[in-house]
Formats: sequence, structure tokens, C-alpha cells
Amino acid sequence: MKTLLAIGAHYDDCIFGVPGILLQAVRKKYRVVMLHLIGDYTNWPPVAGREDELVKFTTELSADRGVEARFLDFASHRFDARLLNQEAVAEAVADIKPDIALHLWKEDNHNDHMVASELSRVALRHAGRILDNKFYRPPRAIYSYDNGPRHTIGFEANTFVDIGEEWEEAIEWLGRLNAWVRKEKYAKGKIIGSMKTKETLARYRGATCGAAYAEALWNSRAVKTEIL
Repeated sequence: MKTLLAIGAHYDDCIFGVPGILLQAVRKKYRVVMLHLIGDYTNWPPVAGREDELVKFTTELSADRGVEARFLDFASHRFDARLLNQEAVAEAVADIKPDIALHLWKEDNHNDHMVASELSRVALRHAGRILDNKFYRPPRAIYSYDNGPRHTIGFEANTFVDIGEEWEEAIEWLGRLNAWVRKEKYAKGKIIGSMKTKETLARYRGATCGAAYAEALWNSRAVKTEIL
């Protein structure tokens, strides 16, 4: 079984950025893992008193869709890209052993996203040297994904994935997460919070590549392909 790993800073980065791709991978019989670097939400007011429940709810909601959710113990704005943190991410990556990996784009208005991107980039490519693990092999493909308007800066996709078949399940996944954080009851078909941004972005990406809905990635390495 091949493994797809998506890495984000916060509990919702992967579920906003690439839910369709994750669900598509599940459908294609991949083992799918999300690694959330921030697992300590004690300094985030919207979930005050519900910090552990947020991690539990996100984990259960993901498991219901065939996706494994893992959390490290970083807190928002309280971690950087120093070696000690590289080791923590590298240990998780080496344990997961991804064949394909997705991580946040490097330029962003949110500091957590930028630090997470750098830690992910280094760990995915160099976990073997960081951990002195001669058995580690980097993923065969590593992609960056964007986190939408008001966050990502300068992202120009070179890879598009049609998620039309996964769209309804993907937006519901995000919606249920949104509703829980807002202390609202989820209503199927009601678009709230970041669901609006995700729908706009998915339609735009779809229009770019000729699909109803799509998610966009940036391939870290130029690859050759035959077009005829």
C-alpha cells in the first residue's frame, strides 16, 4: 500500500488545502496520513477550554473518511525551524514513510504556515541526515499546496488535480470542522466560514484546468512528460 502524507501547521490546513486529493487517494487505496505540527491549542481563544476536544474531533472526523490524523506538540507562534524542531518533524516523517508528500507553500502571511513549510521541506528531503537514519528514503514526489487568499503569497501552480468526484464529501468535511469550532450545528448545504473561500478557490482552479472543481499544487521538481 502506498502512503500519501499531507503536512500542515494547524488542524484545518490540510482539510482546507487538499481535502479532495486526500479523499481521492483514499478511494485509490492509498494509506493517507495528515501530520499537523500544532497540537497544542491552549493559546487559541476560539477553542478555549476545548483544546483537547479539537484534536479529538479532528482525528475522529478524519478517521471516518479513511484518513489518519497525527499531531505534534507545537503551539501557534511558539515554534521555529531550529534543529530540535526539525528532528521532531523528521522523526514523524521517517515513521510514516510517505511515497508522496504535500506541504504548505513557503511564502505566507501567517508565520505558522511559513515555519511549517520550512520544517516540512527539510524533514521530507533530509530526515535521513537529520536523524542519522541510513534507511530513510525521501518521497518519490513532493508538492506544495496553497492555503488560499489572505494567506498564501506568490503561489503559481504547475499541477492540477480534478476533484469533482470528491467535492461534496470534501466540502462537507471542512464544513463539519468549521461548525464545531464555531459551536454551531452542521447543516448540510450551508456554506459557512472558510467553506466560501474553499469553494471559490476550487472553482477557480477548476476553471484553470477545465474541471468543475480542482486543487492546485506546485511540483518541487520539473518533470518531463509526453504530450503526443
